[in-house]
Amino acid sequence: MAEVKPPRESLVKYENPIEVSITNDVTRGLQGKKKAQLSPLESKPNTEDILNAILPPIEWDHDGKHFIQYVSHVPATREDVGNLQKLLDERLLARQARETGICPIREELLSQCFDEIIRQVTIDCPERGLLLMRVRDELKMTIAAYQTLYNSSVTFGMRKQLQAEMGKSELEEKIVQLEQRKQKLEEKRIDLLNKKDSLDKKIKERNQIEEQKRKQEIEFLKYQGQHLEAFLKSVQPELK
Repeated sequence: MAEVKPPRESLVKYENPIEVSITNDVTRGLQGKKKAQLSPLESKPNTEDILNAILPPIEWDHDGKHFIQYVSHVPATREDVGNLQKLLDERLLARQARETGICPIREELLSQCFDEIIRQVTIDCPERGLLLMRVRDELKMTIAAYQTLYNSSVTFGMRKQLQAEMGKSELEEKIVQLEQRKQKLEEKRIDLLNKKDSLDKKIKERNQIEEQKRKQEIEFLKYQGQHLEAFLKSVQPELK
């Protein structure tokens, strides 16, 4: 029979997979077997029960068959700890986990490594393993709370950004309208200035013409006055 592997490799050490036909019946049979191993006067669960509670078995289907795999109950040696560290580094490198910042791959592998350490500690001291399980669960809840807070902040930021974008489009439209109004007013101002210059020029020309006429009239009146004065002077001796 070919070796059957779980859907995803893990740093936690498991026993060989067991092929089952009806999961519930097998599970109940195994639980009954575990309970049968306890002495009638024993009130505390054994290490195997604690391990299965801390690290539940993996179940999956393959080629129409159902498999279940329990966590290993074999104590770890110093060599196993070294191999775990080496395997962790290899998995981090193979899956291209980031060394810093938020990285789901690194988080997953370190979580598996922590579970394997809990397994090793639980075999030697179940109480210590249960305490580490509490620490692990508390860390997971804290991380989940931070993730929820982060997602909420991202959603809030995106909402504010969308509101800003909507307000930005309205402001841009208003700016365009004001620019158009400014352009029209500027054109009107230039037109009025041109009209003013034209009127000033016409008024100046008319004033110059009237001034010229007045000068001519004054010159004409002076000329007439001189002739009348000369005529009167020439007439007075004859009257005498």
